[in-house]
Amino acid sequence: MENFIFSNPVKIIFGKDTISRIGKESARYGKKALFVYGKNSLKKSGFYDKIIESLSKNSIECVEHPGVKPNPVISHVREGIKKAKENKCDFIIAAGGGSAIDESKAIATGYFYEGDVWDFFINKAKIDKALPLITILTIPATGSEMNSGFVITNEETAQKYSAHSPFSFPKVSILDPETTLTLPKEQSAYGASDAATHLLEGYLTTQNQDCEITDNYVFAVLKTIISSTERIMKEPQDYSARASMMWAASLALNGIQSLGYKKVQWPNHAIEHSLSALYDIPHGLGLAIILPAYMRHNIQRISQRIEKLGREIFKVKTAKETVREYEKWLTEKLQLKIRLSENGIPTSEFEKISQNAIELISMWGMGLSKKEILDILKLAQ
Repeated sequence: MENFIFSNPVKIIFGKDTISRIGKESARYGKKALFVYGKNSLKKSGFYDKIIESLSKNSIECVEHPGVKPNPVISHVREGIKKAKENKCDFIIAAGGGSAIDESKAIATGYFYEGDVWDFFINKAKIDKALPLITILTIPATGSEMNSGFVITNEETAQKYSAHSPFSFPKVSILDPETTLTLPKEQSAYGASDAATHLLEGYLTTQNQDCEITDNYVFAVLKTIISSTERIMKEPQDYSARASMMWAASLALNGIQSLGYKKVQWPNHAIEHSLSALYDIPHGLGLAIILPAYMRHNIQRISQRIEKLGREIFKVKTAKETVREYEKWLTEKLQLKIRLSENGIPTSEFEKISQNAIELISMWGMGLSKKEILDILKLAQ
């Protein structure tokens, strides 16, 4: 087990009707907020009205910035920064899933920066300040409500890159499971795949395999994701299952999931970012396509890790059986199409995907070759 320093400053407010606390929590950070959210679902669900009511009761003025895409784009981030500056916003409220929260983090960091916010994503500038951010989570998946990272797509360059900073942690995150009761099954499945991959990236890539406490943490959270999502797929109105899944997704990427691991890498995310950037497919779906292929490609090199995963999660013995069981969970329980061909991406596109991915992999300092990426894509075909 490796040395580590851990800090997570996010205040979590969890449970039924906790959205009503948004006004009181916001009052600590100012009187005017940039309110960032997606398109129609927040208003259709009725939670938009509850948020506005709570803010109004606490004399919080809102400047709205709707229209965040599922894969948030830099042009919309720039519009948000401009809007926040023109209206002299004191803080940001993000309501939605990882897309709204990630875009809000980018706006928060760009607010005080005189250059282009994309500089943070290409290591041209360092984040040294950000507006306070409060989040209301409505789609469990990315863990962005409890970490400092954020991912944005530059639609002009087809680059989906990430940034992070201690200044990007939300101040407060409200997790009300009732907001997820109307989520479509498809969206719930994408979130489960995303959260599961967050746990498995570190587990599969660590160079120090003797880290029992973190392994067991990964297994416990992963078991919860699997069991709660299966319950949700059968009964979407199951509050307890929704609650377990919401908290599990946060725990899957709040930093604890890789404590003590050595030199963790994120190859599946790096390759998937190219799929999202080039074809705008849902992030969780892209990870469902890539992760099983990644395990097959590395089945000899990390067989012990895969076998241990199989014993603990699926009650099977071999690495091959483990990969098959994971695929069965994705296809039979989550009802996802986990082949590139099933999602309209032919082999003729593999060269473009691998070239796009290798740029990010080089930036992240991972030792994955272009040939290996192509081999993984072929296994995902």
